[in-house]
Amino acid sequence: MKSALQKTVMQVPMLDLSRQYASIRSEVLAAVERICDSQRYILSDEVAAFERDFAGLCGAREAVGCASGTDALWLALAAAGVGPGHDVITTPFSFFATASAITRAGAFPVFADIDPETLNLDPQSVEKKLKAGRSRMKAILPVHLYGQCADMDAFNQVAEQFHLAVIEDAAQAVGATWDGKLAGSIGLAAAFSFYPTKNLSAFGDAGALTTNDAKLAERMRSLRNHGSRQRYYHEEIGANSRLDAIQAAVLRVKMPLLQQWNTERRQRARAYDRLLSHAGLTSTGADSSAPVTILKTHPKATHIYHQYVIRVRYRDRLRAFLGERGVGSEIYYPVPLHQQKCYAYLGYAPGDLPESERAATDVLALPMFAELREDEQQYVVEMIADFYS
Repeated sequence: MKSALQKTVMQVPMLDLSRQYASIRSEVLAAVERICDSQRYILSDEVAAFERDFAGLCGAREAVGCASGTDALWLALAAAGVGPGHDVITTPFSFFATASAITRAGAFPVFADIDPETLNLDPQSVEKKLKAGRSRMKAILPVHLYGQCADMDAFNQVAEQFHLAVIEDAAQAVGATWDGKLAGSIGLAAAFSFYPTKNLSAFGDAGALTTNDAKLAERMRSLRNHGSRQRYYHEEIGANSRLDAIQAAVLRVKMPLLQQWNTERRQRARAYDRLLSHAGLTSTGADSSAPVTILKTHPKATHIYHQYVIRVRYRDRLRAFLGERGVGSEIYYPVPLHQQKCYAYLGYAPGDLPESERAATDVLALPMFAELREDEQQYVVEMIADFYS
């Protein structure tokens, strides 16, 4: 460890949005100026154009813009008929909005465990829970974690068996595919986030839904606009969750570049894999002799690496060590949802979902963005190697 301190310290951020902005600055400013000149800011022609473009990007028939990814999850659930007295089965290893959207719809989240190799929701765990008997179950909500689609073949089969809707939490997976099908086109509906850290990011909060069901899309549009299809006439109580035109314009500038950016992220992920392996740091499968485990990519999945996450020994000590040497990192996620204080009423006990609980103690996300340089990645891996030396 002393040798690392003698090296030149390089600052490697977890994410540097300024690099992307520099490459599209003039186009973005022109788009924003166009909206300001139009003086049409909410649910304008710009939003309608974004929805057409985004539906095509996701291989879906319909897209509905909304105010955030969190709202997108709630809108998808509510439009699908999830409400008070229902259960929705999902993963405990995700951002809080996955579960809170279920609660917000009036339903109860039911948590199943994750696959330790991908950290996505485990279809076998879901099926086991369903066979145990949940007569109120209405939907399955798998999360495409870190940019890799969950096993949608399995979830659609389970959903058909138990007569459930499948709602994709695709907040981290725009552009990802499963068996050649794009995230957002595989379930009944899907929710996307354009939070500024996402692969396709807005300049603030923004979200969207996709579906192949025109009637479902119509209800989503009503729900996002106070439950109204015609101004001042309200068929149900919805929400104020409209996408603004400036965010739509920014997203339309970025969408044609998404495939390139995702390809570059995959290249950065392969570089990490190679560097970690060459440094003698990695283990895979049942081998636990090395300090770093690389997550598995399913053969049917095209991973777009919203995050590059590894499983490591002495995670918290390693993270502190990296931080002292200028390397950004993050923990996604330190507390599984079933162990969050606000969900104590659900009655889960320590050990109920062991894979999720174990992952929360050893996952670490390394710097990942399309503009990340190879020398920066080399430095990150050198610092990890120094820690374990």
